Amino acid sequence: MSQFSQLDSVRLLATLPHPCGYLEDREATTVFVDPQTPIDSRLYSRLSELGFRRSGNYLYRPQCATCRACVPARVPVELFVPNRNQRRCWRRNKDLDVFHRQDIDTDEQYAMYARYIEARHRDGEMYPPSREQFRSFLNNAWGSTRYLEFRARDRLVATAVTDVLSGGVSAIYTFYDPDEIKRSLGTYAILYQIEWTRRLGLPSLYLGYWIRQCAKMAYKNQFQPLEYLTDGRWTLKSE
Repeated sequence: MSQFSQLDSVRLLATLPHPCGYLEDREATTVFVDPQTPIDSRLYSRLSELGFRRSGNYLYRPQCATCRACVPARVPVELFVPNRNQRRCWRRNKDLDVFHRQDIDTDEQYAMYARYIEARHRDGEMYPPSREQFRSFLNNAWGSTRYLEFRARDRLVATAVTDVLSGGVSAIYTFYDPDEIKRSLGTYAILYQIEWTRRLGLPSLYLGYWIRQCAKMAYKNQFQPLEYLTDGRWTLKSE
């Protein structure tokens, strides 16, 4: 079955309008792929090129009636040049060892995840954390997921959840020890994923949605240049 015939068979479902989690006084609508749809890595890759993201076993995309603030963004890794702060961040974390894991359902990983959510996201949908939420949100989807484990002298300090697609790597989620603020581990995890994507011979690191008016999304704009998906086309922009 071709990618296009697969797309023709994809059934999309829409949520009812609900308060936006990023911009105040706005309503959001999300479309997601029917959970009964058979998904494989090829279809997942194609949907990612069309702006869909993964959360657990769900593939979704914002489709709001009056707002287009959520813009899919990705880093063309061969064009990326780190800025001064990013170079400092890279040097600051050169002591870390990185391990590629097939699974992170361990007490050690969950303890760090729970501490991260409690310290950084008490106002978010994932609070309070639970082991079941941890398993379902960060599961291995369709055999594409890799877990990057960052350790300092064998002590776990960060984990990045990534999906390897045919057209790039998708940065799904990163969580880290909230006491390690000076390391800027969120930034370092993205820098590592950019380099890893380049080593894999893939063109892009998908960062999810960028929202100009949302301060929580501002970090994505630090990785230049970026490609944005607008009107069905990926366009390279430097800011």
